[in-house]
Amino acid sequence: MAMRRVASTAARAITSPSSLVFTRELQASPGPKKIVGVFYKANQYAEMNPNFLGCAENALGIREWLESKGHQYIVTPDKEGPDCELEKHIPDLHVLISTPFHPAYVTAERIKKAKNLQLLLTAGIGSDHVDLKAAAAAGLTVAEVTGSNTVSVAEDELMRILILVRNFLPGHHQVINGEWNVAAIAHRAYDLEGKTVGTVGAGRIGRLLLQRLKPFNCNLLYHDRLKMDSELENQIGAKFEEDLDKMLSKCDIVVINTPLTEKTKGMFDKERIAKLKKGVLIVNNARGAIMDTQAVVDACNSGHIAGYSGDVWYPQPAPKDHPWRYMPNQAMTPHISGTTIDAQLRYAAGTKDMLDRYFKGEDFPAENYIVKDGELAPQYR
Repeated sequence: MAMRRVASTAARAITSPSSLVFTRELQASPGPKKIVGVFYKANQYAEMNPNFLGCAENALGIREWLESKGHQYIVTPDKEGPDCELEKHIPDLHVLISTPFHPAYVTAERIKKAKNLQLLLTAGIGSDHVDLKAAAAAGLTVAEVTGSNTVSVAEDELMRILILVRNFLPGHHQVINGEWNVAAIAHRAYDLEGKTVGTVGAGRIGRLLLQRLKPFNCNLLYHDRLKMDSELENQIGAKFEEDLDKMLSKCDIVVINTPLTEKTKGMFDKERIAKLKKGVLIVNNARGAIMDTQAVVDACNSGHIAGYSGDVWYPQPAPKDHPWRYMPNQAMTPHISGTTIDAQLRYAAGTKDMLDRYFKGEDFPAENYIVKDGELAPQYR
């Protein structure tokens, strides 16, 4: 079975002499497992919607199912520091479930301590909170619920584009504050039609965004490691740009849709941001660490970035003194774009399906694997 092959092939994940190499046997044999879920605490909101599954209280809706099969299911929001609740369970857990919205950062050190750990599941999309090279070297399987919230994130990105283009938030704040000053809004409000929008990354989410932008009669560009086939390009009306910086220099609006990897971490630094059009708008629902935090702040303060919106930060949850909270012309939110109730139902069902397959020693859907048999998925290489 694929699960059993992981440990024996983990050595293939070694990429340098400094790589951490751990060995362990990956057993998919019957018997009770200790499963730990890390989710945000919802408090009074947990009971307001029976489908609100992504919180600690409702724990993906799988507690009764797991416990009926004899497994132990520990759920906690406490994930940071040497004395946190998660740390107490690291030595003997078999499966760790986390979400991108309240990520449990799985470092090489934690992996080394987790002698029984076999499977790391992301309830949602994006497993960059895991040290993937260390996971591969340790013979672990890392998987996520691919496609579970692509619609949710793409819709949210479109909303953010319109919020920035129309200078919506200052007008909303006027209403709240009892003010009425049309000029203060109108001098920075534009139509979306005719603007050049470029997405950095055109995977599932990027393609959906481009499709949703087509009716707005924008000039659509995309940069990705893979070019779409010509028929799809024609249907969407988007043009492939092989040179990222050339694309960025053309864009009125830039949307980040690339995963966080060693190559993309900090890719929007001071130098790259300087190459963007003055007055550019940026939407980032991908990962906060793709941006150089201070470079974004400085560009917003100078007006080079006319507006920045997104829901991803580094670290998460963002501390109260995170500078993005206080920069001008921002429309930031907590990490919410991919955790609509509809998305929660999808990623809860996907997590349950993979756990069921894991207990039976069966393969997951191929697209869900991030680390399998010591190999990283292409988007993380």
